[in-house]
Order: sequence, then structure tokens, then C-alpha cells
Amino acid sequence: MGALPPFETHVPTNLVPAFPPRDLWADDAALREGVARGGAAAFAARLQAYGRLAGDGLYRLGFDANRDRPRLRTHDPQGRRIDLVEFHPAYHRLMVLAKAHGVAGLSWHEGGPGAHVARAALMYLHHQAEAGTSCPLTMTHAAVPVLQGEPALREWAGKAAAPHYDPREVPVAEKTGITLGMGMTEKQGGSDVRANTTTATPQDDGTWSLVGHKWFFSAPMSDGFLVLAQAPGGLTCFLLPRRLPDGTKNAFRLLRLKDKLGDWSNASSEVEFCGARAWRVGAEGRGVATILQMVMLTRLDCMLGAAAQVRMALAQALHHARHRVAFGRGLAGHPLMANVLADLAVESEAATAFALDVAAAVDAGARGDRRAAAFARAATAIGKYWLCRRAPAAVNEAQEGLGGAGYVEESLLPRLYRQAPLNSIWEGSGNIQCLDVLRVLAREPEPAAALRAAVDRAADLHPLLAREAGCLVRALAAAPETLEPQARHLTERLALLLQGGALLAAGSPLAEAFVRSRIGGEHGLALGTLPAGLDFAAILDRALPP
Repeated sequence: MGALPPFETHVPTNLVPAFPPRDLWADDAALREGVARGGAAAFAARLQAYGRLAGDGLYRLGFDANRDRPRLRTHDPQGRRIDLVEFHPAYHRLMVLAKAHGVAGLSWHEGGPGAHVARAALMYLHHQAEAGTSCPLTMTHAAVPVLQGEPALREWAGKAAAPHYDPREVPVAEKTGITLGMGMTEKQGGSDVRANTTTATPQDDGTWSLVGHKWFFSAPMSDGFLVLAQAPGGLTCFLLPRRLPDGTKNAFRLLRLKDKLGDWSNASSEVEFCGARAWRVGAEGRGVATILQMVMLTRLDCMLGAAAQVRMALAQALHHARHRVAFGRGLAGHPLMANVLADLAVESEAATAFALDVAAAVDAGARGDRRAAAFARAATAIGKYWLCRRAPAAVNEAQEGLGGAGYVEESLLPRLYRQAPLNSIWEGSGNIQCLDVLRVLAREPEPAAALRAAVDRAADLHPLLAREAGCLVRALAAAPETLEPQARHLTERLALLLQGGALLAAGSPLAEAFVRSRIGGEHGLALGTLPAGLDFAAILDRALPP
């Protein structure tokens, strides 16, 4: 102490260095293997470029974009209604880079084998660095095939898919690239969109006039929005533009921006439609069926987002544990902490492998493979439920590994923790997903058959999976009216079986740990309860190279 300068009370020691710039592609063996397995190896160089960008530039931009939240300007200084949302420049830079690299459109503007898998990997990399911008990127990507089905809206589809971002407040005809949002939820209905009361009245010029409200109007700065409204023929989907073709502002009012738990960089709003003009998308009265074309893609992105959150949380915790000394030795070298970190690594790899395998099914389905498309229909509901359910617990476990340092805003962990519950709520809560799984099994023969085939394939890979598959088949044979109370448990077991099968089919060295712990019962309710005899050090070296 005598050697200290005046007024200095201590010498800081045993401090963990800041999380360094990392190549999120090169660091992630499960990601690289999943991309190759999904037929997207031709995109590897581009994915590596985005992995480097995400682990450095995008990572740093994310802090600014979340620190300075969007603001709503309802009127200009002269009192004119403008309904603009202002963002920190970091938000716009994130969107420029994401669109340019194909996060919102690679599947469409390039296409070809593996394009959906490569786009999924881009979303996974992007979401690790900054999750809020994933919302408009996901909606823009998922809306493209819906708009492609309407000849009059193909310009919108092409510009949504284009690798260009243009935040200007001008008509779509003046832009090379656009973004899209959604408005489905109303106060009285929530997930029950058939209870919506917004009305749509046909006009002489072929447009429709919308009057009503949306309780959640996502990404209100977008160029257009897919919304549901009650037409004379029933609930119908519409494309509502921000600016009409003549440049005038459409007749809607943004009432406020939501004060949300997380997702701070992105704006969500409440809106009223005051005779807003819109174009019909899909057949009148078939609004839910039209929107369901998007659902598989948005659910896949929820899976990818959850996997990305677990992956980044693991990387943060492992970086800390490798540099911190506690009770006389490195934190990562303590057996119990090594168990916690290894368990997080197993959870992360299983989530990543499952999500990328579903992306591969979406890719094959887009190229005409009906069985793959049918499997994706079922697996996205299962995966969205389970991966999104697991993410908050995994992120909190990583947060605890940092102690108090993981609870303050200078760390990324608080932002990850706030973000983690969103994907389980957005695009249908857990109950909605589980009921959809039962609906698939009872009413949709092709997806049900594809799911049962996937269960059979998994059963052939390991005795524990065979035992679990047999139990599941017997459980699902019960009378349909008795299954609903057990829908969560059945969906969870299906998810674990498919994850175990994905790891085993991929030849992952973590597969045995996953199957023994998650399927074989050698695991507690909390993470950090892997069975004895596993090589924790090898698991951690695979998870994140030192």
C-alpha cells in the first residue's frame, strides 16, 4: 500500500479483459458443420465475412443502438401529423450491413440450393451481436413469398428481398430496397386474431379502406405492413403502405411506442387506422391462411434467435471463467463451474444443430421436396416452443457465472437476458405452439407423417432414443381430447428427441452427453447437472477455442 500514489486505495488485480472482437463463424464448430450438412458450404466465405463483422463492428454498434432508444415524433414543428420514428445512427448502420449481406433476402435474391440455410446462418450470426434489428429483418424476409403470390405486389416483394436499406420517407417506387412490418394483434383478441374488429371496406380504385386499431404494430418505421382486417367476406390480409404512390402519408396514427422489457433498439407501437388505404393480399376471408405462409419462416427465426442468444451467453461466460481466478485457481478449472459451462455448451450446440437442420428442411421444401416442407411445418412449432423456452434459463445461468458483473449494463448479459423471453411470446406463445403441434398430428396428414418418420430415424440412432420414441408413440395414441392438458410435455419430449437425433446424425462429440442427460434422465432440473465421467475440458474447447 505504501507504494501506491496518493489517494489511490488499491491495485486492481484479477480483472477479466473486455470481451474481444471474435470471428463468430470460425469460433463455432456446430454452426460450420450445420451449414455444410445443410448443403450451404458454397456460402462459407460470405458467412465467415459476416461472422467477423458480427463479432466486432456489429457487436459494438449494438450497444449504441440499445442505449439510445427510438423516439416517436407525431407532429412536425408546424403541427402537421408526421408519425416518424427516430433512431440512433447505429441502428441504421446495423440495418445497412444486415441488408447488404443478405440477412433479410439472401433466400430470395440469390436462391439456389442451400440459400435458406446460409440465410439462417446469417440471421444466427447477426442476432448474437444485436437482436433488436432482427425483428424487421425477419418480417421483411418472411413476407417476400406472400407478396410474390400477388402479381400487383411483386415490386414490393423484389425490393424487400433486395440487399439495400433505405430509411427515407418516400414512396416505394423511389427506393431500391424496403423493409416490412406487421400488425396482427388487437386489444380484445391477442393471439385470437379471429376476434379482430378492424374493418376493411372495398374502394372503387381497387384499394381497401381500413378503420380500427392494432395493439402491437411491429417495426412502425417500415415501408409497408401486413395487417389483418375484417372484410365483407371475413378476416383478410392486407398490405398497408406507409406512403401512398403519390407520396402522401397514409391515414394512420402512431399513438405511442411500447415501453418494453427488451428489444430496445427496435420500435414497437400502437396504431389507429383512420381510413388507411391498403391492397388485399390473398383471397378475401383467407387472412389467417395467407399469414400462415409467413409463420414457418418467422418461427424458424425465433429458433435461430434463441440459439444465438444461448450461444453468445455461453461465449461471454466462458471468456470470463477462463480469465478469472477464484479460490486459488482459474474459475473454469473448478469442477462444478466446468459442469455448468459444459452443460451450457451442450444446450447451445443442440439448439444450433436443430435450428439449422430445420433450416435445411425449409430449403429443401422451397425446392419442391414435399416431405421436407411437411417436416418443417411441424418442426418449427416444436422448435419455437422448446428453444425459446430454454433461452432465458441458459442466459441467466451464464449471467450468474459472471456474478455482479453480469448484472450491470456495461456487460452484454443484461441485454441478452431482457431479450431472451421475447421469442417465446412473439409469433404465438408457448401454448399456441403446442396446440399447433397437436393440430398437425390430428389434422394434417403430411406433416404428421414427416414428424413420425423423423422420430423413427432418431430412434434408430441410440437405445435411449428408441425407448423414448416408443413411449411417445404410445402417449400420442391416446384420445385427442385427453392430449391437450399434456401438450407442453409432449412437445418438449418431441423437441428433445429431435435434438438428440440431430446431434447423433451430425456425429457431434456432444451427442452422448445430450442423450444421457436430457433423454436418459442423468440430469437435474437445473443446468450444471451433467453426469459424471464426461470430458468437460474437451466440451469447452469445442464450444469456444481458447
